[in-house]
Amino acid sequence: MGKEGQYWLLKTEAGEWSWDDQAANGGVTEWDGVRNKQAQKNLKAMKLNDLCFFYHSGARARRVVGVVTVIRECYSDGDEGAVAVDVKAVGEMRRQVDLKEMKGDGFLKGFALFRQPRLSVVPVEEGVWLRICELGGGFHGDGHREED
Repeated sequence: MGKEGQYWLLKTEAGEWSWDDQAANGGVTEWDGVRNKQAQKNLKAMKLNDLCFFYHSGARARRVVGVVTVIRECYSDGDEGAVAVDVKAVGEMRRQVDLKEMKGDGFLKGFALFRQPRLSVVPVEEGVWLRICELGGGFHGDGHREED
């Protein structure tokens, strides 16, 4: 059996690139401009079909808003050593999950997002992924039926 997919969290300021921008762009974008070496290492570790939380950062909006999948593995974005991956929208969270809510959930204690809050690309353990999905009621396109 092959290795199962990994999970990630990709941060963006809503004013720079929002979930609405992602959706309006046919759902596909190059995730680029990453200069931090640890974040670059995380991008380089991404594989096709890995799932990523789309996270709005910034003073007014710190929350998981959607899910994207990796459709092109890491490559040079042509900007002095920076790298990128291509991602495609899978679906919007049924209910956005705010940072305060995540920090208040004991199960999420130790989540990499809390340990390295300035890192723009964060690995997400499977149990953390499942818990955040549970908190948000899942995401559109996750294969679960929506409740009336």
